[in-house]
Amino acid sequence: MHQPRRCAARRLPTGADWLWGAAAGLGGGIGTAFLYRGLAGSRMGVVAPLSAVTCALLPVVVGLGLGERPGPLATVGIVVAFPAITLISRMVDDDPSHRGGVVDGTLAGLGFGMLFSAIGQIGDDAGLFPLMLTQAFSVVSVVMTAVVLRQPWWPGRSSAWRAVVMGPLGASATGLFLLATGYGLLSIVAVISSLYPAVTVLLASALLRERIHPGQGAGLALAAAAVALVAWG
Repeated sequence: MHQPRRCAARRLPTGADWLWGAAAGLGGGIGTAFLYRGLAGSRMGVVAPLSAVTCALLPVVVGLGLGERPGPLATVGIVVAFPAITLISRMVDDDPSHRGGVVDGTLAGLGFGMLFSAIGQIGDDAGLFPLMLTQAFSVVSVVMTAVVLRQPWWPGRSSAWRAVVMGPLGASATGLFLLATGYGLLSIVAVISSLYPAVTVLLASALLRERIHPGQGAGLALAAAAVALVAWG
């Protein structure tokens, strides 16, 4: 079975590390742009689960293609995670005017999947320096995507600058993902990371008193089972 990488002594990043960092930023920017466009103009119940599942699927394919072989329990956990992601991400949206979203959801998922896959290729002893390029290229990617789609990219309202808070949170998440791939298989780390909608649902329930729908409850139970299976495997 393919063994996960182990963090070694730190070294200066190589040219390949920087290139993978830049590729990760491009993917993250594209994923963000299409996710927001999809959520703004289409059914959230289509865009959210489709982007989440695609985001998890691409790194699994990449990891298996590179020779990763999760154990039997971990493999079952990966399989269980996909319906969990779908159920948790699906939102109740009965507005018939919001149709489509398949293209935006798929492209968003591919972008985030590219982000995860590229980060997984950065040397585990390269440190966090390549992530500086990831953040820079992410901004460039968002702007370029907006220009191509003829969408505004500069904040038009003062309240939009609240999104600045998301920057440090996103950078921290990216750094933790890189560290996780140094100790575990990309195919496993990416799937567990893609269960992030579970945290959103639980926080919305606790802080905003939003009701957890039966399908989401089932998804949360499957997510817990997936994490347990991966941990035991």
